[in-house]
Amino acid sequence: MEQIEAWSEFNVAMVGATAALAGLVIVASSVNIAEIIKSNTLTARLAAAIAALVLAIIVTGVGLVPDVGILSYGVVIGVSTLLAAIFQVHATRVIAHDPDPEHVARVFKAALGFAPITAYAAASLALLFAAPVGLTIAAVGTLLAIVSAIVVSWVALVEVLR
Repeated sequence: MEQIEAWSEFNVAMVGATAALAGLVIVASSVNIAEIIKSNTLTARLAAAIAALVLAIIVTGVGLVPDVGILSYGVVIGVSTLLAAIFQVHATRVIAHDPDPEHVARVFKAALGFAPITAYAAASLALLFAAPVGLTIAAVGTLLAIVSAIVVSWVALVEVLR
């Protein structure tokens, strides 16, 4: 429990920043919604990015719950990660069936979305085995969720109009 409390300032900062970013991604995407919907993969990628941001909100928010234990925290992260992974698996399937001839681009698009999911899964496992390093891995997952959402948002806001 003390280990989780040591991350409280990080969690406060990240829950606020991530929630604000999630709202901005949704609002900003509405600006180009007609073009975004035309894309074979972009709506699925945006949904997965938003799911990863919601996952980051849950992870950092639960990290602020008084007296949350390492095991409970690991369970919450694990269950939440499985739910967010559903969106990323769907996005990956859509990307795999995209007629875009660039194979490397497909791999990058899918890998970018799986980065935070993988980090959170590793964090959950570490915490379930009472390894405090899981807290650091969860922090990395939060940062990866933010970075991947920003990249997908950039594509949705700028690249889709090129």
